[in-house]
Amino acid sequence: MARFRSTLALAAIIVLPLALGGCAGLLVVGGLGAAAGGGYAAAQERGVGGAADDFTIKTDIERELIKADPRLQQAVTTTVYGGRVLLTGRVASPDMKMTAQQIAGRVHDVRALYDEIEVVQAGGTWDEAKDAWITARVRSELVFDADVRSVNYTIDTANGSVYLIGSARSQAELDRATQLARYVPGVRRVVSYVEIRQGSPVAAIPPPNLGNPGPANSGLSRPSAAPRAPIEVQKL
Repeated sequence: MARFRSTLALAAIIVLPLALGGCAGLLVVGGLGAAAGGGYAAAQERGVGGAADDFTIKTDIERELIKADPRLQQAVTTTVYGGRVLLTGRVASPDMKMTAQQIAGRVHDVRALYDEIEVVQAGGTWDEAKDAWITARVRSELVFDADVRSVNYTIDTANGSVYLIGSARSQAELDRATQLARYVPGVRRVVSYVEIRQGSPVAAIPPPNLGNPGPANSGLSRPSAAPRAPIEVQKL
């Protein structure tokens, strides 16, 4: 199921006319070819080496999950950014949740672990296609907002909860990103595990507009009512 969500999200993102670093469609090609993927990673704060290290951590965690219980690898989505691991998904018992947490925690180079796995009773409903659509829509909102460097944000959606992990160049940028995510239809809550990175701040970012978080020139309509989804900023 974890791979299903990622595949749908990528398929939805492919149709977006991205222009990152002056190269149209760079994100799409990066997901399909190693050479272009290096170009996409280079645009991120973590760089090519950091992206490669994170991919190794993710691969090792997923391999250990399969060894312990194939159901874990199917039910749990592993997201890694800067050595920080986010686990999401739904499992059938507290023991499965604990096993996944223990496996991820003992993998090399993991510097922080965020466990957002839900324990649900058998037969509980979960619309993975809707989650994939939400992830793609949040990604598009970040990509088309000039005040957010979207390549530094990784997005995962589980049962309507949007989890952001990555790095922001300023608190104002992070506030902007979370505000954009909370207005997407179907989002139940937005949980931020984003770090504020030291360095050059974003130039002239206005404070978030709670009534209409998007820029005037984005071409994307947003509701004028109060935000639908609460924001949870986790202490890192």
